[in-house]
Amino acid sequence: MLDVAGVELSTEERERLRHPLVGGVILFSRNYHSPEQLQELVSAIHALREPRLLVAVDHEGGRVQRFRDDFTALPAVRRLGVLYDSDRKRAQRLAETCGWLMASELRAAGIDFSFAPVLDLDRGISAVIGDRAFHSDPEAASDLAHAYMIGMKKAGMEATGKHFPGHGAVAADSHTAVPVDKRRYEDIYAEDIVPFERMIHFGMGAIMPAHVIYSSVDAQPAGFSRFWLQEVLRKRLGFKGAIFSDDLSMEGASVVGGAVERAHAALEAGCDMLLVCNDLHAAMQILDGLGEHDDPVAYARLVRMRGHGHIPWAQLHQDPAWRQARQAVAGLPQHYAGNKNLPLL
Repeated sequence: MLDVAGVELSTEERERLRHPLVGGVILFSRNYHSPEQLQELVSAIHALREPRLLVAVDHEGGRVQRFRDDFTALPAVRRLGVLYDSDRKRAQRLAETCGWLMASELRAAGIDFSFAPVLDLDRGISAVIGDRAFHSDPEAASDLAHAYMIGMKKAGMEATGKHFPGHGAVAADSHTAVPVDKRRYEDIYAEDIVPFERMIHFGMGAIMPAHVIYSSVDAQPAGFSRFWLQEVLRKRLGFKGAIFSDDLSMEGASVVGGAVERAHAALEAGCDMLLVCNDLHAAMQILDGLGEHDDPVAYARLVRMRGHGHIPWAQLHQDPAWRQARQAVAGLPQHYAGNKNLPLL
């Protein structure tokens, strides 16, 4: 899964996206100008290949929302967690509403899925996670994530839980560092893995592992670890959906080697699709150096991630359900009851 530079495809990008190893495109804020432009871009990507490429985006709400103008400003999901502590049922209803609203707007633009929801726990330690997490309690996070996923599915979108087995207990940001979590496996399994286990039971379509080394368990980051992906995720938890690597260009992946080494290691560990973002040189190295790769089982898992059904953008804005959802989300409490000394990057 690669990125593209701007609001329309260049000739070189069209050629690159037709490469047999490419299976998808991830979009960023630089790829967005207007809903109409976005629909044209996504349609152009889908038209390049048959079967068509997947189109994804990080669109969680709060700090991580790639498209702003004309899209609903979604709250950080931690606000749902704050509400959950005083009004559980209302928080669950609003979580479903947020999931539906996020997914319905993206599906109206033709986007297949968002890399959401975050299933990490907000322990007041990780600045890069922080208010992107629903809650500090694993059962509360599971309840809210389940409701959020129900909303997504009603809008025709599968959910992707991240960052397995949990990024919330380390201060370092895997975008710029190599985080090391020294906790025992038993402690991670008893708490951080709970939301993933619950969501797998509820039918979650995909998971993204963390670029975090859990040093008491394995020397490799989770996204390059056969133990985490095969023994725990596939066998112990029984997960049958797709596994997306986190961005192989992140610093947290650097311990594995160069771009091609990272790609081989992620595939051998059990990833079904690799993300290579904002590093054209690394992307070209992988396309040139990875060699042939044909995995029918991975392909079958990824097919499920295609979006299905949608309301066209203009029609969506006339839908009373959309208007009611926007009003409900706008009424969410703005207070975030987290660590006041924690910078939210």
